[in-house]
Amino acid sequence: MITGPQMRAARALLGIDQKTLAQLAGLSVPTIQRMEAGSGNVRGVVDSLTKVVAALEHAGIELIGEGSVSTATGRGVRLKGPPPEP
Repeated sequence: MITGPQMRAARALLGIDQKTLAQLAGLSVPTIQRMEAGSGNVRGVVDSLTKVVAALEHAGIELIGEGSVSTATGRGVRLKGPPPEP
């Protein structure tokens, strides 16, 4: 659904801190901190994950899944996969 690095990157693109994201999502700051702490998929209560995704999307973030094509317009950022081995 969303990874910790995606959450951090989304906040950076929006120019907001964890407190602001927590307010937008109706969650506590420690909950946002726990979600962002991991490097993989965020684990937690589905309702909390849904609130974060909805808040980010409402603020203008498009979350792009692994291997997915972005269909929206505008600028964005995506991590490249590892370089191919020779």
